[in-house]
Amino acid sequence: MSDQSFPVTIQVRRPNGSTEQVRVGTAVREGDSFRLTLGELAIGTTPDSAPARRSAASASAGGDGMVFPPYGRSRGAPIAGASVQDLEFYISGSRRSLDDPSKSRWHEKERVLLAAMEAELARQKGDGGGDKASAGDDEFYDNAAPPGDDDLPF
Repeated sequence: MSDQSFPVTIQVRRPNGSTEQVRVGTAVREGDSFRLTLGELAIGTTPDSAPARRSAASASAGGDGMVFPPYGRSRGAPIAGASVQDLEFYISGSRRSLDDPSKSRWHEKERVLLAAMEAELARQKGDGGGDKASAGDDEFYDNAAPPGDDDLPF
């Protein structure tokens, strides 16, 4: 069996707002695991003046680094580790967007975002990821009351 190698990249946001993937190393599959080899890394000489904010669209290339869309209390915050209340709020917003045919231009990105939020919600609730929520079965949500105004995260 030959070893497979994969480039390891990070997403970098440039001052002009554009983003690019910068290679920082190589991951080599060795049996059931990976060996990660990183190149020389350096920390910038000046700190960021404000926290980086990314839209869900630009974060979609980051996989696990996905962030909430640019609205609500947790806009731009990472989905991983978010509160159940925030996840349910943004899931509800994603479903409304997907039900709106006038927003079909963004439906593919919205489905990716929704899947990431549902997976995080399932992980936090201890569903393990192999359940109805991660499979996209709406029956999982039919038994839950929709969030009301008192449930808004802001």
